[in-house]
Amino acid sequence: MVWKIDGILERFGFLKDNTVGLALSGGGAKGFSHIGVLKAFEQFGIQPGIISGVSAGSIAAALYGSGLTPDDIIQCFTEADRFGDFTEWSLPKEGFMRLDRFGKLLDSWLPVKRLEDMRIPTVICATDLDKGTSVGWCKGEIVPRVLASCSIPIIFNPVRINGVSYVDGGVLRNLPAWAIRNYCGVLYGSNCSPIRKKGETRNSIIDIAYRSFHLMMKSNTPQDLRLCDHVIEIQNLSNVRTFDLSSLRKGVTVGYDAACRVLEQIQNKQMHNK
Repeated sequence: MVWKIDGILERFGFLKDNTVGLALSGGGAKGFSHIGVLKAFEQFGIQPGIISGVSAGSIAAALYGSGLTPDDIIQCFTEADRFGDFTEWSLPKEGFMRLDRFGKLLDSWLPVKRLEDMRIPTVICATDLDKGTSVGWCKGEIVPRVLASCSIPIIFNPVRINGVSYVDGGVLRNLPAWAIRNYCGVLYGSNCSPIRKKGETRNSIIDIAYRSFHLMMKSNTPQDLRLCDHVIEIQNLSNVRTFDLSSLRKGVTVGYDAACRVLEQIQNKQMHNK
C-alpha cells in the first residue's frame, strides 16, 4: 500500500518513545463514541501527543487537536442535531449531497484554521481518488481536509484540494494507525465500526451505497488493528444508523465505557508488574 503524510516530519519529527498516539476510525454517527474515548483518556490522565482520524474520526481529531474539550465538542453537535443542518442535496453528478453546510459549521467551531496551529499534532487522512492512495495531512487548511476525509463515495461529492480529488479515507484504511505508528511510542486505536447484522439494509440507494462502503471498511481495518498496542473496540453501536445525530449521548457513553474498560485493564496490569 502506498501512502503519503504531508507535513508530519516538519510538524512532529521522528519517533517519540514517550508519546501516546491515538488513531480514530470512521463510522458515521458511531464516531460520537470517540468523544467518550477522549473523556476517558482525560479521566485517566492520558494526554495524546499525536492524533490521527478518518471520516468521523477526523472530525473528533480536528476538534480535540485544536484545543476543544470533549464537553465542548458535545456542545457543538448539540446545537446542530439534524443531518439536514450539515448537508444539502446536489445534482447527482459526482455525489448526491454536499458537505458545504458542515464545512461552515466546522469552521465556526474551530479555534484555529490550519493544521500547523493545532495544540496537538493531528493527521487528517483521506483517499487520493486520482492515484488510488492513502494520504495524511499535518499541514494546510483544516476544513477542506476534514470534508475530504468524510466524503463517502457516491453519497458525497469528492473534495478537490490543489487540483486533486479526495474521498473518504475509509475507502483504503478506515483506522489510520498507519499514519502515526512511526511517530509515537504507544499507539491506541479507537474502532467504532462493527459490521451491522444481516438483514438491516434498507432498499434505498443511499443505504445500499453505505452498506457496501461499510463492508469495504470492515475488510481493510484488521491491518491497522495489528499496528496498535491497544485497541478500544466499540461494539454496542451496530444499530446506530450512519447519519443518526440523535445518537450523540448514547455514542459518548458507549465510547467512554469501552475506553475505561481497556484503560483499567492496562492500569491494573501495570500495577501488577511493579
